[in-house]
Amino acid sequence: MKDYTHYNDRVNSATAERLLEINRRFYSERGRDFSETRERVQPGVRRILESLGGDESILDLGCGSGAFARELSRRGHRGQYLGLDFSAPLLEHARRASYSLPIRFVQTDLVPRALASSVIDSMLASSTSHDSVPLNIEGWSGGTDLWSVVATFAVLHHIPGRDRRKALLALVRSWLQPGGIFAHSNWQFSASPRLQTRIQPWSSVGLEAHELEDGDYLMDWRRGGRGLRYVHEFREDELADLASESGFVVAETFFSDGEDRKSGLYQLWRPA
Repeated sequence: MKDYTHYNDRVNSATAERLLEINRRFYSERGRDFSETRERVQPGVRRILESLGGDESILDLGCGSGAFARELSRRGHRGQYLGLDFSAPLLEHARRASYSLPIRFVQTDLVPRALASSVIDSMLASSTSHDSVPLNIEGWSGGTDLWSVVATFAVLHHIPGRDRRKALLALVRSWLQPGGIFAHSNWQFSASPRLQTRIQPWSSVGLEAHELEDGDYLMDWRRGGRGLRYVHEFREDELADLASESGFVVAETFFSDGEDRKSGLYQLWRPA
């Protein structure tokens, strides 16, 4: 078993920014095509929805086209919801729907360029501190900095580099109420013969394999036009180490989605 405790983060800032730009371009150019495939929430997300009471305040990081929000509304959820995403086409799709709960969508980059330097340094330097970090997003005045649930469905696997993931997770930890839940899902694809055909060589985007981490892949997209996405495939032990280092405990792990019901790795984390 790989020892992720002493993991060597080989993704430097320039490479990480290149990977982020690949995904920014994909979701900007292919966002509408992508949203057409995400009209309904995945079975694993529905399982998490079943555990909610209806009054939780929810921060949805990488909300995309709003499928999670629409399902919350359909179920009569009453708690406050804030969805964040950087893709204008996806947010446009999300905002077209009608909702029955207090809701707001805001366009923002979850991993801005500043995160690659000052935020990472400060977060890692104070990794034992979990004081609340105000969620200061222009145009949002939701009246709360702490949330019952923070969700990142199919988002964490788009964050390049272990240090950047830890910095984002430290922020997630600071935004959660005591006893709150961090719910996330991550794509599992390398064991699928069909999805293996979607894996592309790093040379196609001017990168070399030695510049990336183990588990980093370049995946193509073929609906409505060709596109490329960067994805990191997590292992359970890798996630367990990230949880521990970020001030969480893993409360639940399960697999769901896809024909084999194993294409999504879901976890619920609680503040330690």
